Amino acid sequence: MMRKLLLSIGLGASVLAAGAGGWYWWTHGRFVETTDNAYVESDISAISPKIAGYIHRLNVADNQQVRAGDVLVVIDDRDFAARVDEARAAVAGSQAAIASTDRKIELQAALIDQASATVESAEAERARAQPEYDRYKKMVATNIVGKSDFDRTAADLRKAEAELTRAKAELTAQRGQLIVLQAEREEALAKLAQDQAALAVAEIDLDNTIIRAPVDGVVGNKAVELGQYVRAGSQIMALVPLPSVHVVANFKETQLERMRPGQRVEISVDAYPDVTLQGSIESFAPASGAVFSLLPPENATGNFTKIVQRVPVRIAVPNDNPLAGLLRPGLSVEVRIDTRAASDEPALAGAVFGVAQAAQK
Repeated sequence: MMRKLLLSIGLGASVLAAGAGGWYWWTHGRFVETTDNAYVESDISAISPKIAGYIHRLNVADNQQVRAGDVLVVIDDRDFAARVDEARAAVAGSQAAIASTDRKIELQAALIDQASATVESAEAERARAQPEYDRYKKMVATNIVGKSDFDRTAADLRKAEAELTRAKAELTAQRGQLIVLQAEREEALAKLAQDQAALAVAEIDLDNTIIRAPVDGVVGNKAVELGQYVRAGSQIMALVPLPSVHVVANFKETQLERMRPGQRVEISVDAYPDVTLQGSIESFAPASGAVFSLLPPENATGNFTKIVQRVPVRIAVPNDNPLAGLLRPGLSVEVRIDTRAASDEPALAGAVFGVAQAAQK
């Protein structure tokens, strides 16, 4: 009798447990999506020089905390300083050439005025000689004056005309020389602009010998030492903007139906199993991880095998979380998302990385 009673109690308890479990799954569990394919990440800044040269001063070490604007590395700047001096000298030379051309233009303007005055004088002389010639021409025909007097007035007229022609030619030449000088000035201005641009580039290169921290963070992966030669664009260290981190969780495509930006997320960090962090969905990747892989799959080759794809989901973690300063990019985490706050909008509509948040801001 007791055995039947215990069996009945056990069976009833099992039914109650199954019912409670079913009720929990129906009201809660079926709305929770989880994955352990998730990691702590951060927007790591790769530090690279813009110019090539030898390391003259190295101010940081691995794992050192720095502030935005702190000097990380100084490259030997002697060559770049000399180029700046050379460029400044070229600019000064171009400015002097323009000033000299301006003085020549002023002098040429005076010469043009002088030539214009000469033309006016020649025109006046011709205006005096022409009537006299006409008068003597009439008088010589009636023998009032001698042939020699007429010849003199004719010579005076030809001389006045020749002088007028010469003066006009001189005026034209002086005006042409002014055009030449103005063209030389334009050329000098272009040369000055070129030299100023070269100076600006040289000054930028000189400024780039000092490499500063773009953001607050911690130095890592330092790959340079004092006296080492570095090339432009080569990565010499990384700057991790701690404690500003986030989580990227790779969910199966079948888990995305009810996920939306802004939903609450529970985060468990493997390194700190006793602490649960609270975050929120920030955005969804614009494509699955396979699309961005080094060798994306080509499904039209005839050997297609359907595989559930995973889509990276970016999860925001508050900077004032209980593990602030302890989380490091690369740490493994597990995430749980309660999707009961889902709307009717499709999961990936307008939720690519940064789009939703940029629109809200």
